[in-house]
Amino acid sequence: EVQLQASGGGLVQAGGSLGLSCTASGLSFDDYVIGWFRQAPGKDPEGVSCINSNNNNTHYRNSVKGRFTISSDNAKNTVYLEMNSLQPEDTAVYYCAAETVIRCDIFSIKRDPDYWGQGTLVTVSS
Repeated sequence: EVQLQASGGGLVQAGGSLGLSCTASGLSFDDYVIGWFRQAPGKDPEGVSCINSNNNNTHYRNSVKGRFTISSDNAKNTVYLEMNSLQPEDTAVYYCAAETVIRCDIFSIKRDPDYWGQGTLVTVSS
C-alpha cells in the first residue's frame, strides 16, 4: 500500500519561512516523481513544485520560483519543500503527491497524480 505522509504546515507571518516534508512508503523514488500541490479556499488545486530524484530535475510554478526549494533524501524516502519569503497568497492546504516517472512540468499541469497524501495547512498572515 502506498502512503504519503505530509507534515510541517503551520501559521507564519508574511516574509517568514516554513518547511514541509513528505515521507513515502510502498513506492520507490526510482519509479516515481514526487511533488506538491496546493489548494486555497474556493480555488482549484495548482501544482507548486516537483522533483525527479533520478536526475534531480525539478520544476516550480512561476510564483514560487526563487522562494521555494524542493529536495529529496532517497535514503529516507522523503521529499522536502523549503518555503521562504512566504506571502498571504501562499496560504493553502498543501498536498504531496506521486506519479510514475513523468516530466515534472507535466506532473504539475496534469494535476492527476497516481497517489495523493493528506494535506497540511499553511497559513500566512499579513
